[in-house]
Amino acid sequence: MFQPQLKDTRDASQPDSSAANEALNAREDVQRRLAAEGPQSALSPVVLAGLVRLFEFALICGVGEFVYRVYVNKDGAHGLYLATMAIVGVLSIVSFQTLQSYSLHAFRSPVSQLFRVSGGWSLVFLAIFAAMFFLKIDGALSRVWIASWFLLGLVALAIERVVLSSIMASLARSGRLQRRTVVVGGGEIGRDLIRQLADTGPGEVRLLGVFDDRDDLRAPADVEGYPKLGSVDDLIEFVRTTRVDLVIFALPVTAEQRITDMLRKISVLPIDVRLAAHAQRLRFRPRSYSYVGAVPVLDLLDKPIADWDIVIKLVFDRAIGALALLALSPVMALTAAAVRLESKGAALFKQQRYGFNNELIEIYKFRSMYLDQLDPNASRLVTRDDKRVTKVGRFIRRTSIDELPQLFNVVFKGDLSLVGPRPHAIYAKAANRQYDEAVDGYFARHRVKPGLTGWAQIHGWRGETDTEEKIQARVEHDLYYIENWSIWLDLYILAMTPISLLRGANAY
Repeated sequence: MFQPQLKDTRDASQPDSSAANEALNAREDVQRRLAAEGPQSALSPVVLAGLVRLFEFALICGVGEFVYRVYVNKDGAHGLYLATMAIVGVLSIVSFQTLQSYSLHAFRSPVSQLFRVSGGWSLVFLAIFAAMFFLKIDGALSRVWIASWFLLGLVALAIERVVLSSIMASLARSGRLQRRTVVVGGGEIGRDLIRQLADTGPGEVRLLGVFDDRDDLRAPADVEGYPKLGSVDDLIEFVRTTRVDLVIFALPVTAEQRITDMLRKISVLPIDVRLAAHAQRLRFRPRSYSYVGAVPVLDLLDKPIADWDIVIKLVFDRAIGALALLALSPVMALTAAAVRLESKGAALFKQQRYGFNNELIEIYKFRSMYLDQLDPNASRLVTRDDKRVTKVGRFIRRTSIDELPQLFNVVFKGDLSLVGPRPHAIYAKAANRQYDEAVDGYFARHRVKPGLTGWAQIHGWRGETDTEEKIQARVEHDLYYIENWSIWLDLYILAMTPISLLRGANAY
């Protein structure tokens, strides 16, 4: 799996400047190739394991129901049989989990897992027989049904696991299971880490390269066959153009200040950050470690919304967003008509904003300015009694009705969420300074998808940002939301949004 990406192309006979330019061009070529390859999103192992559990529970109950319909099918007895199916299904999933049968490695090893699954399945039925005997209810359920269910269920699970291994192999070949990984630190610890990662199971890790803050004279251009892709500053831009799932620091714990400085820089990125612990003299309890393959690591930063949280938020956004779009369609139709009647031009317009991971997205809005006064880049803030704003525009801006078309972004394009940090215009300023210049760590608010409303908005931080203090407060609220996200917080923000809009402060 781990193949060298780039060899050192420097020629000692060339002048230093020429060699440096050649190395830089080669590095840029590798970065462009890495940005173009592979899927744009990886499948979460946690979600995959959860889906397999749900499917196997349904399969177990389905086989039990099939045997019941074919053999038993008694009036008035179905409830007891259904309860037994549910109990056996739950016990089986717990048994398989205890036997460690719900990991990517287990899914790709059908032969070894068949023995574990068979053992767990058999233990569950032994437990059921024992319970029936001691509770003296062995006559309540058909023994033929139980025996047939046991045999057919075992066959069904065996077939399912073989098919599952084939599916997982296909996903691994396509790169959908790989954690695209970069290593920070090209010293001896980094080289040792790369060698250990080479023993990781196929398809689990895709090592892209190495980043090192040391200059090219002290840091090699090639580490165990993988290229040096730049410094930590280069890593930030690299992650914004290339899918990276994991960053591993291959630095000694004693390099505390160096690690802290690097963490501060990359904390704005929506990725997992780990510290390799395989070469550390300082030892922790086994539970303190997580693992990348067989390599122990310490968790430094986690992607804020991941695994099932992503699924929950996605379903929430699409379902509630679709209902909101349907319910508010009369308001949107009337608004579009009012905009068109007051001034010439289309009712809707698109505006570029910064989205997830600082990517540019286009959001929809109702036009609130005269056509010849439009400012698509929001290079000039709208102020009180701004002459560019129409009468209808003033009302829909104060009530945020102009933002309602962004429901199309939520439901159909998926680049906005119902709740999240508001997407800012690309040239928005606070006191004549770009937002990212006015607020240290500003881009950390882009670690999640932006939203129609957010924690900052319901606390009054909406509208004009004519001072650096205002944008600072808004960003602080956004970061609080990211660090404390839950579906209940989203529901609370949605419920409070109409109340905050009635106050109408700061929006012109």
